[in-house]
Amino acid sequence: MHVLIAGCGIAGLTTALSLHAAGIEARLVDSASELKPLGVGINLLPHAVRELTELGLGEQLAAAGIATSEQAHFDRHGRLVWSESRGRRLGYDWPQYSIHRGELQMILLAAVRDRLGPRAVETAATLTGFTEHDGSVGVLLSSRRNDRVVPVSADVLVGADGLYSAVRAQLHPAEPPPRWSGVMLWRGTAEGAPFLSGSSLAIAGSTTSVKFVAYPIARRPGGRALVNWVAEVMIGGAEPPIRPDWNREGRLAEALPHFQGWTFDWLDIPGLMTRTPEILEYPMVDRDPLPFWGRGRVTLVGDAAHPMYPIGSNGGSQAIIDARVLARELAAAATPADGLAAYEAARLPVVNQIVLANRDMPVDQVLDMVSARAPDGFGRIEDVLAPAELAALRDGYRATSLPDVAALNARPPLLA
Repeated sequence: MHVLIAGCGIAGLTTALSLHAAGIEARLVDSASELKPLGVGINLLPHAVRELTELGLGEQLAAAGIATSEQAHFDRHGRLVWSESRGRRLGYDWPQYSIHRGELQMILLAAVRDRLGPRAVETAATLTGFTEHDGSVGVLLSSRRNDRVVPVSADVLVGADGLYSAVRAQLHPAEPPPRWSGVMLWRGTAEGAPFLSGSSLAIAGSTTSVKFVAYPIARRPGGRALVNWVAEVMIGGAEPPIRPDWNREGRLAEALPHFQGWTFDWLDIPGLMTRTPEILEYPMVDRDPLPFWGRGRVTLVGDAAHPMYPIGSNGGSQAIIDARVLARELAAAATPADGLAAYEAARLPVVNQIVLANRDMPVDQVLDMVSARAPDGFGRIEDVLAPAELAALRDGYRATSLPDVAALNARPPLLA
């Protein structure tokens, strides 16, 4: 079986590695002329870290990233509302990692070239269309180097080509544009001293106005860290002011005024933002869940299948799990079409539910409640949230997380 994968992001590269591990031949194409370590930070949940570890990449992840120990929530004055353990501290057999997205992509890319061969990845090749034939998929690739359109054939086509997936667009030609949340994101990375535990993911503010997220993604000499930050501002409006593009350059002058005075005893947010060498901006969008991801010998993975708000560390993690399940089902099925159908049946309902849940995160609701009740700050969180409200928050988290810990630790590998 030969699988053609459109897109060399996290989803596409992990799909290629997983197919190779399952004994299935894969080839990747990407429209970029050169694959570079772009972007800023990303969080990988233990579920995804397990899959990458079973692909033999655990040591590289540990060397490149930071094992997240806790997620702590604060009001806009830097007062602690609630914190929760993460990764191994919560009981998982695998850590949660915070890592530079570009560094992760380069780890995956190097593994693909090493295991599948240097010819497994073709750049400057844009998928412009596909046609299913009896027993194969015909794909048209347009070269950015000479403008030639080259037809190629594969047994299976996987669209891993992101938010503006050409594969998804052909499967769902009437789909509307991405759905705008009203929130503008500014993102960046800057060196600084470790804060809180030194491996904390901190969230301050509220979703109704202004929120700031910060976490270390790499170690630096002298005990310092590379800190990733995300500034979220609710600006509203019917349409996003710019076209969503993860690598669009942003301006400090537009983001910084929203965070003047956000200098806490554990982090100087304006200082962190000001010393950031490059800032990116992105309107937070997703797409409504699809009723199906493919047909016959064509399917989708990652953001091409289920673009979601960057909340709860799910985007990249779910893409990695997609890749592993896809490889498992293709390897086990009698025909490629059967394998893709089984993959979609296993993953689509689960991930569609996450897309919808990310639009209404319970923890964000608590931060919004604290902001509304104590806009000028508080001395004790118990003075803002009743004991029953705090207990419901903690119990709800444990009711979701603790069974998940046990289930992941006990589950056999997706690919034997």
